[in-house]
Amino acid sequence: MRIAVLRETAEAERRVAATPETVKKLIALGATVAVESGAGDGANISDSAYSDAGATVDGRDATIAGSDLILGVQGPDVGGLRGIKSGAMLVAILSPFARREEINTYAASGLTTMAMELMPRITRAQSMDVLSSQSNLSGYKAVIDAAESYGRAFPMMMTAAGTISAARVFVMGVGVAGLQAIATARRLGALVSATDVRAATKEQIESLGAKAIFVEAVKGIEGEGSGGYATEMSDEYKAAQAALVSSHIAKQDIVITTALIPGRPAPRLVSDAQIATMRAGSVIVDLAVESGGNVEGSVVGAAPVVHGVTIIGHRNMPSRLAADASALYSRNLYNFIAAFWDKDAATVVFPADDDIVKGVTLTRDGAVVHERLATAA
Repeated sequence: MRIAVLRETAEAERRVAATPETVKKLIALGATVAVESGAGDGANISDSAYSDAGATVDGRDATIAGSDLILGVQGPDVGGLRGIKSGAMLVAILSPFARREEINTYAASGLTTMAMELMPRITRAQSMDVLSSQSNLSGYKAVIDAAESYGRAFPMMMTAAGTISAARVFVMGVGVAGLQAIATARRLGALVSATDVRAATKEQIESLGAKAIFVEAVKGIEGEGSGGYATEMSDEYKAAQAALVSSHIAKQDIVITTALIPGRPAPRLVSDAQIATMRAGSVIVDLAVESGGNVEGSVVGAAPVVHGVTIIGHRNMPSRLAADASALYSRNLYNFIAAFWDKDAATVVFPADDDIVKGVTLTRDGAVVHERLATAA
């Protein structure tokens, strides 16, 4: 089986879908690996490092030609897959709900496509969960970026000239990114609080030494969707949460928002009126900015100052830590491939009835087969 690794072309994308480490592991399975020249440049991996690992390194057309499986970070346009053979497989982060027309084009081109971000949150798939591996880095980097923009120290400092108060950090949304943001802010010495619509996260927040800020007046709302994701809340809960956040956010120096709902626009958590209550020099980092934004006034790829508050909306946060993000992402891909590798045939076999395969497969045999996409057509 020939596996191809492409150079990413999307804006602000510096990650790569395989590292020399995972190239060696794929070859050990019995695959041959081809890497497009320059694929690792953004993650500081040279072409020679791939060659030393056993991969062939060539231009895009030569890399794609004859390949059975294409690995990518973000899904390439079909036009960028010239010469791909019929029935080839593409495994990447494909953003199917935002790129539906492109998914239809994949199907029409005869590609079998698998979206790694749709990996089911089950025990067997934990090592393949790209959202968790990448979100972990995003949560860390959000705090580091906030600290860089914030014009004051994070920890309390007692000096002969007086005491500097610790920064107050409020994390909104306590998934993988939120938990890492809490832990990182705590390590930097901040006073941390956090909130989430899922009642089960309260214990997680407190276990990291942060203060849990939860709506108590509205009962019977857990906010827990399928697979451990948050789901959209009732209007009653939204109103209660907005009132709670308004009273709390005015006292915060740093706010980090991480809330996402799969297949839906990001929920609005922070309004312009709430931003106006924060003191000048405060910082907000919106990790959901590319999905519509949790924060009113956030802009993709920019950091506007609104009411004296800097609102950071960096594009592709994991890519800002490209080397580590690539290492983790490529291991996720390897674990996925290895789990379905047929040693005797020296190829990967994806059973159509497997829960993991069903969860990630978008197109097969010229049709869109993912249940959520097929029913939305």
